[in-house]
Amino acid sequence: MDYVLIVLPLALFLIAYKFLYYKFLYSSKTQRFNLPPGPTPFPIVGNLHLVKPPVHRLFLRFAEKYGDIFSLRYGSRQVVVISSLPLVRESFTGQNDVILTNRPHFLTAKYVAYDYTTIGTAAYGDHWRNLRRICSLEILSSNRLTGFLSVRKDEIRRLLTKLSREYDHGRVVELEPLLADLTFNNIVRMVTGRRYYGDQVHNKEEANLFKKLVTDINDNSGASHPGDYLPILKVFGHSYEKKVKALGEAMDAFLQRLLDECRRNGESNTMVSHLLSLQLDQPKYYSDVIIKGLMLSMMLAGTDTAAVTLEWAMANLLKNPEVLKKAKAEIDEKIGEERLVDEPDIANLPYLQNIVSETFRLCPAAPLLVPRSPSEDIKIGGYDIPRGTIVLVNAWGIHRDPKLWDEPERFMPERFENEEAAKKLMVFGNGRRTCPGATLGQRMVLLALGSLIQCFDWEKVNGEDIDMTENPGMAMRKLVQLRAVCHKRPIMTNLLA
Repeated sequence: MDYVLIVLPLALFLIAYKFLYYKFLYSSKTQRFNLPPGPTPFPIVGNLHLVKPPVHRLFLRFAEKYGDIFSLRYGSRQVVVISSLPLVRESFTGQNDVILTNRPHFLTAKYVAYDYTTIGTAAYGDHWRNLRRICSLEILSSNRLTGFLSVRKDEIRRLLTKLSREYDHGRVVELEPLLADLTFNNIVRMVTGRRYYGDQVHNKEEANLFKKLVTDINDNSGASHPGDYLPILKVFGHSYEKKVKALGEAMDAFLQRLLDECRRNGESNTMVSHLLSLQLDQPKYYSDVIIKGLMLSMMLAGTDTAAVTLEWAMANLLKNPEVLKKAKAEIDEKIGEERLVDEPDIANLPYLQNIVSETFRLCPAAPLLVPRSPSEDIKIGGYDIPRGTIVLVNAWGIHRDPKLWDEPERFMPERFENEEAAKKLMVFGNGRRTCPGATLGQRMVLLALGSLIQCFDWEKVNGEDIDMTENPGMAMRKLVQLRAVCHKRPIMTNLLA
């Protein structure tokens, strides 16, 4: 009882103090800055009580009410959401792009991403530019990606074989787990030379641990937890911070084991082996932490997004059978049934490319992209954006803007026959911080989707409609996993012979 009598007044005092502090903060900033319009924030929580998933749909409604640029308060932090293509171009060109190159700080990035030192979280400067150079020239160059083509082709062939042997003759297949295994194996083999899922796996227990860690990190990333916005929560406990810290320690231990194994085994032609060779020449810069950060970035960015995009693409094809028929006819005409579609063939399959572009438009894996934060005060659309603001781009909303797209809700790959249409997409970000793995992601999605179309006839389960509802998370997965029926085409007989 004595403890309660001491702590309760202290807690009430702190709440009152925070209330007055935020009230002063809001009023002073409002007077000093001409902020974009938005809903009136409450003391302490700001507008957090309004934020209900799926957030990209909520933000589109806010844009319709407040305009193409609006502001929110997430607890103690200012948030600005951009919802038009002209404002995006204003934000991410010239000097504005330089100012907006930083990322906001979140607890996940602190504890999982080595204290904001990975390519996805580092502040703009010499360190980030060097990481970007390493990705562009050393591990994700066109030549190195072409060198890993055999990995992509082998993983796709394994998927096709599994579908043919286990799901032919009308058996229902849930595509999401198979597509997730495909993309995970592709990235992990490129990075370390090991398969983690399916047949001939390196270590099943480690594989399950890795998948859980990736899921937990994604669930706790990207502006998703009140602990990142409400300092007052620290008065009552650090459960979220402790959880994220433990998650970071577990992922670091996993990556270190992986790195040590690669160092001992001397795997050749992997990203890690290449980085370890650079470490021998420049040990001070290519530390284990830098290499683990690059491994982490590749594994997190290159697995989930490709699988999500492939599932949405297949869902749209099943929902629009005339598009699927046209894609199949293009592949049959250009490639035939004597061999599998190959990566060099993609340039001659424009309709397949348009299907992927239309999937990117309607179903971006990251509907709000990755947050930015200005390094100094800036103006966008005539409004002041204070230094440190969390800046979000509602790519999902812009991709449905009727001022930019005819029949924006319709899945219509033909719209990308006009080359100007592709310039309105922003799936991989904007400006200097465009995703360095964009080319790899596109190659994997195009080759895998082309192979699935070429090798199987696909249909709905009992003619059921395809549920296109998205889940409430920051990554836009399907809420209901895609189920379909496949029948192998003659080319599969040649492939398995």
